Amino acid sequence: MENPTTIQEIMERLDKLTPWQQKQILNSVLSFLGEPIRGTPGKELLKFVGLFPPEDLEQIKQAIEADCGMASLSQGQHTKKH
Repeated sequence: MENPTTIQEIMERLDKLTPWQQKQILNSVLSFLGEPIRGTPGKELLKFVGLFPPEDLEQIKQAIEADCGMASLSQGQHTKKH
């Protein structure tokens, strides 16, 4: 039997990922190619304006900064903020 190509191996594994993970892979490929990463249009996000009190948003922001660090898709690395 012939050895699968890298593309075939990637395709076989993509179905095992969640939609969010698949989107991250797509964004990485787009970044490697120097193409713009497609996001959610701003007008689709307007429905969330005012949904959270400013105090809650500040707590969420602080938790993200403290615990999650930052990910760099273009570098293919995860770097923890210190």
